[in-house]
Formats: sequence, structure tokens, C-alpha cells
Amino acid sequence: MAVTAPSSRSKADQDPAQWLPPAPDALCRYGAEWTATKLRWGLAVDQAERDQLLDIAAGCGGTDVEFAPAP
Repeated sequence: MAVTAPSSRSKADQDPAQWLPPAPDALCRYGAEWTATKLRWGLAVDQAERDQLLDIAAGCGGTDVEFAPAP
């Protein structure tokens, strides 16, 4: 679990460009899971979200993004 319930509620529907988990050790997993969800469902990202995800990935060497395309 990357965040507590209150922290999750404060996130609401913000993407990684607007909100990141407060626990530094959760950042790589959060970025990988967010990216996997976008890839699985073929969802678009805006430029700010893309830039933030790339910044996260740059600090997460060896973190794999695993997903299966949605049926």
C-alpha cells in the first residue's frame, strides 16, 4: 500500500503531475502502476503527466512496468 486512506482521499482524481505519494519509497511503484494502468486500457496522457512519469522513471532503474492489454 503506497498511501494511507486519508492521503488517498486527498489525492482524489489528480494525476502524477498534480499529486505524488508522500512516501518516497512508494514513488517507483506508484509510477509503474500508473503507467501500467494507462497502457492496459490504452489511455492518453497529457504533457505534464508524461513529463512527471518520465521524471519518476528516471530515478527508478530496474523497475519493470508489467501489464496485460485489456480484453
